[in-house]
Amino acid sequence: MNLHHTSERLMSTSVLVIGTGGAGLRASIELAQRGVQVLAVGKRRKHDAHTTLAAGGINAALATMDPEDSWQQHAADTLRESYFLADPSIVETVARNAARGIADLEQWGMPFAREEDGRISQRFFGAHKYRRTAYAGDYTGLEIQRTLMRRAAELNVPIIDTVYITRLLVADGTIFGAYGFDIVDGTPVQIHADAVILAAGGHTRIWRHTSSRRDENTGDSFRLAALAGARIRDAELVQFHPSGLLEPDDAAGTLVSEAARGEGGILTNALGERFMERYDPARMELSTRDRVALAAFTEVAEGRGTEKGGVYLDVSHLPRETILDKLPRVYRTLIDLQMVDITTTKMEIAPTAHYSMGGVWVAPEDHSTGVNGLFAIGEASSGLHGANRLGGNSLIELLVYGRITGEHVAAYVGSRTEISRHPAAVGLARTEMQSLLRENGTESVRRLQRELRNLMTEHAGVVRTEQGLQEGLDKLAALEERVQNVTAHPDIAGFDDLAHAYDLLGSLLAARATLECALERRETRGAHNRGDFPAMDPSLKGNFIWSPAEGVSFEALPPAPGSFRALAESTADDSVAGKLLE
Repeated sequence: MNLHHTSERLMSTSVLVIGTGGAGLRASIELAQRGVQVLAVGKRRKHDAHTTLAAGGINAALATMDPEDSWQQHAADTLRESYFLADPSIVETVARNAARGIADLEQWGMPFAREEDGRISQRFFGAHKYRRTAYAGDYTGLEIQRTLMRRAAELNVPIIDTVYITRLLVADGTIFGAYGFDIVDGTPVQIHADAVILAAGGHTRIWRHTSSRRDENTGDSFRLAALAGARIRDAELVQFHPSGLLEPDDAAGTLVSEAARGEGGILTNALGERFMERYDPARMELSTRDRVALAAFTEVAEGRGTEKGGVYLDVSHLPRETILDKLPRVYRTLIDLQMVDITTTKMEIAPTAHYSMGGVWVAPEDHSTGVNGLFAIGEASSGLHGANRLGGNSLIELLVYGRITGEHVAAYVGSRTEISRHPAAVGLARTEMQSLLRENGTESVRRLQRELRNLMTEHAGVVRTEQGLQEGLDKLAALEERVQNVTAHPDIAGFDDLAHAYDLLGSLLAARATLECALERRETRGAHNRGDFPAMDPSLKGNFIWSPAEGVSFEALPPAPGSFRALAESTADDSVAGKLLE
C-alpha cells in the first residue's frame, strides 16, 4: 500500500492561524473583520476544541456585583497569585481589556447568566478579591466556543479542522508558511502565509492523569515554535488540578469541577480522615489549587491514599436537589463514565495535569515571538499566569490577545513588501514526514507515548526533586533514541497514526523543556514544588527560558507599575466566606 503522495496540496493565505479553539477563532474573527485573508486549521474537530471543556467562568472587573472592583484589583490579584512570575505588562493588558472582551461576546450573542435586572451575574472564584467571574451554567467554555464559531461563520472564515501542521517554514529568520498533512487522506499540505498565529494549546497531555483528551495539548505549540527559532518560557510551571478521576483508564484525569468543593464537598483519605485540616485548617477544601493538589499528593505519597493512588471527594451529604442544580455536569459525568451516583457515593480522585502556565515566549504588546511573522496566543503562549493561574483568567486571555494580536498581525502583513521562500525548509519538512512513513520501524508510537507519560508522572509530577528530575532526563534521552525507529502505519480509517507520531515528537520536546527548567528552579513557588528546596528563593523571581540549542537561561522580571503594585503586594483577604473555587 503506497501512501507516499507525489501530489502535495498547495494553499496560500495572508495569515495562517494554527488551532481552532477560543484563541485561534478570536484572532481569525479580528483579521476577517479587518478585511485580511485568514485561514484557520486544526487537528481536532472545531466544535470540540479544548476550550469547550472550560467549565467555571471568565473573569473581568465589570463591577456588576461589587462596585468596588477595578481592573487594577484584577491585575493585582493575578500578579500576586502568579507568585510574581507573571509579566506585569501582560497582566495589565488582560485586566484593562477584559470588559471589552466580554462586550464582544455579548454582542455576538453569548448567553451569560444574568441577575433579575439584566446585569451580567458574577461569582467568586478562588483568590479573587471581588466577584468578577461571569459564566453560563457550568459550561462557559462550550458557550464561548459556540459563540465564536457562529461569528466566524458569519464572516465566512475558512476553517479546516483536519490539517495537522508538522513544521513552520522559515527563511532568513522570517516565517513564510507551514507544512503538514490531511489527517483523513494523508495528502501533504504546504501553506504559504505572510504571518502565522500559533494557538495550538499547551503540553499537559504528557502526564498520565490529565484533563486533556488523548490527542490534544501534546506540546505541538512548543515544538513548532522552538524549531522555528522561538523560545519557551516557564515550561516547568504546570498547574495540577486537585480533582481528576482515576477511572476509566481512557478518561483518567477527567475533571470534577472545583464547584464540588465550593458547594461543600469534603475530602478524605483512605483512613476516613478529613485531611485538609493538616494543610490549610482555615480554608479547608476551599484552599487554592496548588495547596489542595499538594495535600492530596502528600496523603497518597505517605501511604494514606486509596489502593489506586487517590483520595475521596464526597458530596453525598448535600441535598440531592443542590447537587442536581449546582453540579449537573459532575453528576452526569460520573454516571456516564463510572455508573456512580454522587448523591449517594463518594468519588475517587487524584491531582491531574490541567494547564500549561508556561509556553512560547511572547512580547506583551502584540504577542510576537522574536521570530518575524510568528505570534503565539492562548495556552500556547506564556506570561499571564506565572506560578499559579487564577481560575477564569485563561478564557479572558483568549479574547483579549486574540483581538490585540489579530490587530497587530493585520498591520504586519499589510506592511510586508517582499516574501522570500526557501525550498530547503520545505524539503526538510517533507523528508521528516516521509521518514515517519517508512516501513521498517521497530517502535510503536503508543508504547513510547505511554512510557513518556509514566516518566513525567513519576519524575515531574506535583513534587519534584533533583534526583528525580535527573533520572527523568536519563529516561527521556533513551526515549529520544528509540523515537528514531518509529513507524506510522496509516490504515483504512486515515492517518491518525502519523498524527500520533508527531504528537509524540512534540511531547518529547516539551518534556525536555519541562524537566530542564524544573531542575533549574531550585525553590518551591506556586505550582512548582521542590521536595529538596521547600522555601521560596527571592533571587528566582523571574522566568526560565528554554530553547533546543541554548538550553535554559534566566530572565529577571520588571517590577509592576505603580497602578497596581501596592495592591498586589498587600496581603490579600484569604477568607473563603461565600467564595466558590473554579
